[in-house]
Amino acid sequence: METMNYKSLAIPPTRTCTLGSTGMNKSPGAVTGKLRISSRLDPEHPLAAPPRAPIARFYTALITGDLRTLQVLTERYHQDVNLVFEISKNELEWQVKSQASYGLSGLWALEERRELSTPLCLAARHGHPDLLRHLLRRGANPNLAPGGQGPLHEACLGGHSDCVELLLEYKANPNLQSDEGTAPLHLCTSQDSLRCAKLLLRHGAAVELPSEAGGDTALHVAARHRLCHHARLYLRRRARVDARNAREETALGILCGHPPGVGEDSLQLFQLLAAHGADVDARDESWRSPLHRACGAANAELARLLLRRGADANAIDYDGVSPLGWALQGAASRGDLRPHLTVQLLLNHGSHKIWPPAFVKVLRSCAAVPEVIEVLFNSYSQIPVCQEWAKVVPEEVFQQHQLFYESLFGLAGTARCLQHWCRSALRTSFGSQCHSLIPLLPVPKALRDFLLLEPQGVVM
Repeated sequence: METMNYKSLAIPPTRTCTLGSTGMNKSPGAVTGKLRISSRLDPEHPLAAPPRAPIARFYTALITGDLRTLQVLTERYHQDVNLVFEISKNELEWQVKSQASYGLSGLWALEERRELSTPLCLAARHGHPDLLRHLLRRGANPNLAPGGQGPLHEACLGGHSDCVELLLEYKANPNLQSDEGTAPLHLCTSQDSLRCAKLLLRHGAAVELPSEAGGDTALHVAARHRLCHHARLYLRRRARVDARNAREETALGILCGHPPGVGEDSLQLFQLLAAHGADVDARDESWRSPLHRACGAANAELARLLLRRGADANAIDYDGVSPLGWALQGAASRGDLRPHLTVQLLLNHGSHKIWPPAFVKVLRSCAAVPEVIEVLFNSYSQIPVCQEWAKVVPEEVFQQHQLFYESLFGLAGTARCLQHWCRSALRTSFGSQCHSLIPLLPVPKALRDFLLLEPQGVVM
């Protein structure tokens, strides 16, 4: 096998270092190496003897889109268009050896990270349809995938629809699964890949085909990447809206696990799935509903839509945690997403409050987000405030939100004000309908906000 330098990079000898046994699920850290490109021609191949096409020039032409050079190399040197490249990456990696050979714990070996590829795969990855056409006309196999992914996978990953169209015309298999068990449709993960998805479906791609590892369908993938137009396309092709993957997740459940993002994509996709009958209370393998996921992600807009469609505000997962519990658990790490809005929504839709003696635990974990503390505290008619609470609030947090915490700790040994007692009585009367009945009251907006637990920065 001939080894060629690329861009004058030195070619170190292959380094293999075998270490003692370790746990099978953990690998040592990566080790930096250098780049190497090799052609993997059989020594008996007629082209293995001189004259040979310069492999590095062939490779460079493929990734840069140099059609003229590619034509010269394939026509003058009769270069095999189904040649397999072995590309050693610029790092070394730890690879586990088989248990059968090395015992129960296996063995880790330090080896060069290698990728096998073909001219078609390289041209498709870089989006060069002219090169693809030239290679295909010279007999390149559109389904050859020595590295685990075929040219169609590569083209879909890059959203190169012209390449996808050309490959399909030359009978590329639209349902070919990679070594990781993904079909080309599973790799349509960007807005630019919509035409790729349309072409695949037009040529027979199975919209319900699950990925091998996670069991995701194309609709799951669209939800994971918030691709509303892709999802609409799949639903028109009769994709099941509540199809389950290996973790029992639906597309709606996956969508609701996203934090609020920029734009309307998530909201439009939610409306699309709901219009097709998506189950708003579908449970995954851990019995978490879409509402659990939305609250854990501090996605108040999706939580609002779920609650409006009848999602259970008091659903309990296998760990006994409600949507409110999920909202509180993630509040501290998602302070920039205004997690108090989700807590406020749940309480206005009849969510059970946490056990009053456990309030100090919430204070400890959510101290840096005082709006959450205020909304939850005001949902009770009365919680005895003790001086010990001040000890769980870090000094720097207290200084940052001094006005609020002084007002909170100032209630130690005192009763709440009459205004709060009236709010509590009214909310108790309205129960789970606070969200719909309070806005109907003929009172000023400021008072409606007060009744709906809108934070004011102090407690009274």
